[in-house]
Amino acid sequence: MDPILLLKAALLGLLEGATEFIPVSSTGHLLLAQRFIGFSLPGKTFEVLIQLGAILAILTVYFAKLLRLAKDLPRDRDVQRFALGVILAFLPAMVVGALAHSFIKEVLFDPLIVCITLIFGGFILLVVDRMALQPRYTDAMGFPLPMYLAIGAVQCLAMVPGVSRSGATIVGALLMGSDKRSAAEFSFFLAMPTMAGAFAYDLLKNYKLLSLEDGILIGVGFLFAFASGVLVVRSLLDYVSRRGFGFFAWWRIIVGVAGLAGLALIA
Repeated sequence: MDPILLLKAALLGLLEGATEFIPVSSTGHLLLAQRFIGFSLPGKTFEVLIQLGAILAILTVYFAKLLRLAKDLPRDRDVQRFALGVILAFLPAMVVGALAHSFIKEVLFDPLIVCITLIFGGFILLVVDRMALQPRYTDAMGFPLPMYLAIGAVQCLAMVPGVSRSGATIVGALLMGSDKRSAAEFSFFLAMPTMAGAFAYDLLKNYKLLSLEDGILIGVGFLFAFASGVLVVRSLLDYVSRRGFGFFAWWRIIVGVAGLAGLALIA
């Protein structure tokens, strides 16, 4: 196998893990990177399937907490309520993703759309981060049930590459009364079923198009996504508690502007 292809897969995997859980759009970053380095797989599957590495990263970091929640689930009403909240938040993305899968892949997976949504979303995140919001909820397990569903509905905006799944859920949670740490933590919990569902659905739709070489490239991307994802998950909550989301907002804007310039040069 071409070592250059393996290197590209590894770099894209690092990018996936580094951006999946921060509000900058991992899919948007991957689409731009793939465009500029010349990398693609049939059905535009690579950016979705290597998310398995990021899923396992968050499961690894949160393993002890997830195990404790699983043990408490049969008898603890608060844990049962939180599990229901995660299910409610996941349902909108499940329905919209299944109904609009082809449209998303064929129409919205466009580098120009990514650049525009990165910039626009960056300004929104910057404004929300600077708003003098008064948090009413400081525990991701204590949101009202309608709030979980509403956050899930907002997450559907991230079907547009460049919007960011974590960005949509975090901004939605902040505007509904969450503090920054709890908003970021709930985006972690919601990521697990959402990303797992997207991975399974995309694999089911496209596995016949993939070759052994494609599988190897996806495996390399998965490993590097796992490694960088673990580092991000372990450090993000403390960072946003102290610094907020301003850095990520400017990151989005800069990447979006640079992407537009790059697209203009290669047009």
